[in-house]
Amino acid sequence: MEFNKIIAVTGKPGLFQVISQSKNAVIAESLIENKRLAINATQNVSLLENIAIYTFEEDVPLLNVFKAMFENTAGKEALSHKESSKQLTAFFAEILPNYDDERVYASNIKKVIQWYNILIKAGMDFSKIVENTEEVEK
Repeated sequence: MEFNKIIAVTGKPGLFQVISQSKNAVIAESLIENKRLAINATQNVSLLENIAIYTFEEDVPLLNVFKAMFENTAGKEALSHKESSKQLTAFFAEILPNYDDERVYASNIKKVIQWYNILIKAGMDFSKIVENTEEVEK
């Protein structure tokens, strides 16, 4: 599974992995249900690698946040996204202490934690992604 092929689709729960593209749609597979679906051009799609979290210094790519969560949880799932907002923000502040709490809402934190847990359940190993990005940089 490649991180750069993981997408979120507005109105659809969970995350999807891009399998292929056709003329009018993208074929994606749900990471939760393993069902394939066609996503047409009218649906809003976000590549996870293009998402960043606001901090007071600069925006931090979502992949870096996931890597920090992976290290913090020792590769296990994080706390449930259904926990209280107070617990979620405390956990997120531990992961990314300088996040901009005025622009990053509890609902954003909830979604990031939910996505992280979905990726871990699907077998994503963020420690291997570190190696792949280093090879590309060389």
